[in-house]
Amino acid sequence: MDIISQLQELVNTIAALAFNTFGTLQRDAPPVRLSPNYPEPPAANPTEDAANVAEQPKLMSAALVKSAKQFDALVAALPSSEGGEEAQLKRIAELQAENDAVGQELQRQLEAADEELKQVQELFSQAADNCLNLKKPE
Repeated sequence: MDIISQLQELVNTIAALAFNTFGTLQRDAPPVRLSPNYPEPPAANPTEDAANVAEQPKLMSAALVKSAKQFDALVAALPSSEGGEEAQLKRIAELQAENDAVGQELQRQLEAADEELKQVQELFSQAADNCLNLKKPE
């Protein structure tokens, strides 16, 4: 898999991890008092999962940081642009000219193929007409 595909995959992974982390934090966050004018929120029922709830954000954030570091490493592995912006623009112009030349050649080949198709259709039509003319009804 090339670096760009790996970067895209890591972006998807980071997005999924962030989504799940934020959702888990929102779901498992203990209630808090909004202001002194409001009553104290009901206490959460301590369960056997309390330790798991406290540990889960740490694990999820560690996975998120690990993916971000992998992303940074892949970005660092990307080839650097040589010659700056001016060289890149020159290369783009060269590639565009090459693309235009290939496009023109393809257009010529397409026109030749269309012409050949018309000839084949005309010959087929003539052959079909000749076959029909050979068998006369009795």
